[in-house]
Amino acid sequence: MVASAASIAAPHGSAAQRYCLADLLPASTRAAAIARDAVLVLAGAGAVGASAQVAFTIPQISPVPFVLTTFTVLLVGAAFGPLRAGLTLALYLAAGAAGVPWFTEGTSGYAMPTFGYIIGFLAAAVAVGFLAKRGGDRTVLKTVGLMVVGNVIMYAFGVPYLAAALDMSAAQALDAGMVPFLAGDFVKLVFAALLLPGTWWAVNKFRSAE
Repeated sequence: MVASAASIAAPHGSAAQRYCLADLLPASTRAAAIARDAVLVLAGAGAVGASAQVAFTIPQISPVPFVLTTFTVLLVGAAFGPLRAGLTLALYLAAGAAGVPWFTEGTSGYAMPTFGYIIGFLAAAVAVGFLAKRGGDRTVLKTVGLMVVGNVIMYAFGVPYLAAALDMSAAQALDAGMVPFLAGDFVKLVFAALLLPGTWWAVNKFRSAE
């Protein structure tokens, strides 16, 4: 039998932090847990694809679009944990590369200079999920660190790929592929630092009232 939401929500000892928000969704059998996770993966990939349509490009500043996707990816990672988040972003990446038009502004395929960021989405979601499952999204300060790690990973994949694809120097790639987005990243970071710990506060409040 798969543990109930109540038992997952109140583990003991060193495992006390080894769960994420998605683990609190009830599943009374293994089959139910698999079905739950499949729905989460499909819904998560759809959410990432939908958020990729909230985008705009300012060619004078950067060839990389300003998107909501990065925020969605980090939230999926924190809420789903490493395995579900990895499957979600792997589905998003593979389906988009194969032709599903849910990359930024309805694009698909892999022949684009920004494809490195999409690879970075997968790596960042897994890393953020790993840290969140160990309590990295429970407090404001920890969540700030979590979001910083996720963003650094995205840029670590996206910026070098952009430089190689457009024959840029490292400085040019940083100026085009990272610097213009730092202010927006800060706003997303602040919002996540309030949203994720606030959700855990509400969960714990609900559990204490039972």
